[in-house]
Amino acid sequence: MPQLPAPDYPADVKARLAADAREVIDRYPDSRSALLPLLHLVQAEEDHVTRTGIRFCAEQLGLTTAEVTAVATFYSMYRREPGGDYQVGVCTNTLCAVMGGDAIFEDLKQYLGVDNGETTEDGKVTLEHIECNAACDFAPVVMVNWEFFDNQTPGSARKLVDDLRAGRTVEPTRGAPLCTFKETARMLAGFPDERPGAVAATGGAGPASLVGLRLARGEAPGHADHVVAPRATADRPSDEAGPPPVAPDAGAPPRGDEAAGPHHEEGK
Repeated sequence: MPQLPAPDYPADVKARLAADAREVIDRYPDSRSALLPLLHLVQAEEDHVTRTGIRFCAEQLGLTTAEVTAVATFYSMYRREPGGDYQVGVCTNTLCAVMGGDAIFEDLKQYLGVDNGETTEDGKVTLEHIECNAACDFAPVVMVNWEFFDNQTPGSARKLVDDLRAGRTVEPTRGAPLCTFKETARMLAGFPDERPGAVAATGGAGPASLVGLRLARGEAPGHADHVVAPRATADRPSDEAGPPPVAPDAGAPPRGDEAAGPHHEEGK
């Protein structure tokens, strides 16, 4: 059993964090709503959520440590033990997996000598698999401290972790310049990124992600100057004409000559 109560922060650290916490809490009409950013704040201090951090959050919000612990252990973005400066997450959800994400993850585990959630001996890289990075049109995707590295291969992923461990500059495919895990956690707590040019750096969805949006707007893919009526057909230019006729066997797979063209009567 852990020793209770949890140790407190040193007086100077606690005073600094308390000032930051007050700034965060003042943003919410109900102070309890500030718990998630406060957990990021204490994670930015020690790179994971410690018993001391849980005690701090509970004191600031008038909660029990059990209530704070229940939240901190529910969300995967909160570390429960020390990790590396760079959290390398490999998407192993369906599309990324079949496009090579599984192969990248297995290769990095062997290359770095760590398993899922473990950190390299130099304390630089924590490797984990992620269920989805929400960037399927760039699959397979690797994220470092939640910044995108798109269209990866086992070879490019090895070079990425080599550069991170060697301290070389690494540029995400899109989005803000890379920073450490602690710096990222502080931003997630709601504090601005003060690095020159970082806020202006951005990235958007790829062409494949935008096709559905363009169709919904009535734009013809590949023809920026041409607009079509949404869901219109040559026989039914608008919904005003009513629903199209439905054949008795509509939805059944075509058979015989029906697969090649219009139906013809026997002998013709």
